[in-house]
Amino acid sequence: MANIKSQIKRNRQNEKRRLRNRVYRGSARTFIRKANAAIESGNLDEARAAVLRAQKALDKAAEKGIIHKNNAARRKSRLMKRFAALLNKAV
Repeated sequence: MANIKSQIKRNRQNEKRRLRNRVYRGSARTFIRKANAAIESGNLDEARAAVLRAQKALDKAAEKGIIHKNNAARRKSRLMKRFAALLNKAV
């Protein structure tokens, strides 16, 4: 445990931020997982909705600085690639 007053405060702030960041990072992961599952199932409408929710969660996490914007862009790109493959298969 820190002895310095400013470091004690910094530790409190870091813990609050860590807990806040977990919410956004975790929800982004969950929505990505659900989108991948929907794509695997082959249901086009369900997959489209799930992909949009995942994109929104990734954008929100990137906007808040929880993940880097390029990291969000890469994940969205991979997700859209899988979704496009489903669209091509459906046509």
